Amino acid sequence: MKKYDYLIVGSGLFGAVFCREALKHSKKCLVIEKREHIGGNIYCENIEGVTVHKYGAHIFHTSDKEVWEYVNSLCEFNRFTNSPIANYKGEIYNLPFNMNTFSKLWGVITPEEARKKIEEQSSVITHEPENLEEQAISLVGEDVYRKLVKGYTEKQWGRDCTQLPSFIIKRLPVRYTYDNNYFNDSYQGIPIGGYNVLIEKLFEGADIITGVDYNSDREKYNALAHEVLYTGTLDSFYDSLYGDLSYRSLRFETEVKDMPDYQGVAVVNYTDRETPFTRIIEHKHFEFGTQEKTVITREYPSSWEKGMEAYYPVNDEENQELYGKYKALADKEENVIFGGRLAEYKYYDMDKVIRSALDKAKEIFG
Repeated sequence: MKKYDYLIVGSGLFGAVFCREALKHSKKCLVIEKREHIGGNIYCENIEGVTVHKYGAHIFHTSDKEVWEYVNSLCEFNRFTNSPIANYKGEIYNLPFNMNTFSKLWGVITPEEARKKIEEQSSVITHEPENLEEQAISLVGEDVYRKLVKGYTEKQWGRDCTQLPSFIIKRLPVRYTYDNNYFNDSYQGIPIGGYNVLIEKLFEGADIITGVDYNSDREKYNALAHEVLYTGTLDSFYDSLYGDLSYRSLRFETEVKDMPDYQGVAVVNYTDRETPFTRIIEHKHFEFGTQEKTVITREYPSSWEKGMEAYYPVNDEENQELYGKYKALADKEENVIFGGRLAEYKYYDMDKVIRSALDKAKEIFG
């Protein structure tokens, strides 16, 4: 007799939500996690009394009322509103691109003036954009592209914008209002006390083992449960049979500063090409902290090699084709469910991960 109904591989949001729903239906769950902690990339640490987002800024936002009510039934969220700023060689601009940005750039005051300026600059692209640079200029014009898109994007992807496909930025958020709220969603906030509070609640009642690599001994772990929920990289599940899927990785440098406030905002994007990091996160601002010291994290994009943490899928045509081959194999698996950003090879916002996991659980448990 197998001890568990479900073996859940990976303890990020998809696995956590599915686990909670399975437990509600009286299923026994064993969670195994390669890292030494649960929570995937939303895991938080406490440093000098500040809740630190260990793997980069995670700001919860959604227009899905059911998902918002779901997470708020598990823990209390604060009223944090994401209003990042951009630093271009010492010049400060509001994000997303809005009237505050355009006023600083061009001295315009009205939405009509800003529209005319962007239309004038974007009209230089008279053909179908052939790369990311042309696509960006066609959307926001030359000035916004050069100062606020080009350098940041090239650091993020490790390639010149002229070498990147246009579909990476099908659209760029442009707002003709003086509103610095980055997201358009109805609901936004961060769990009070950090995301560990949410994750621990989701896994309440499950057995958990950390520091375990499922792919190193699949037969042993499969023998423990009737069904497997797999949230790791899809190519590694198949021992890279067709080759490795490509990712971009990140490196974080976290530092305690002996001052109450370092930058006055949670996130500052550094949009010039020369600054090696893409952004600095000051964690205390996520929870309106008043601690005597502050903690900052510099975020450096990096190329990815096997064994490194996979953060962003490289969703170009070649990789999508390769993913399709693995997906065809996955679709034929019995007693294995695949879900989450790594197994589905897509960039997922947190609310979409939760929605996907809830839908999968509903499909199985009714």
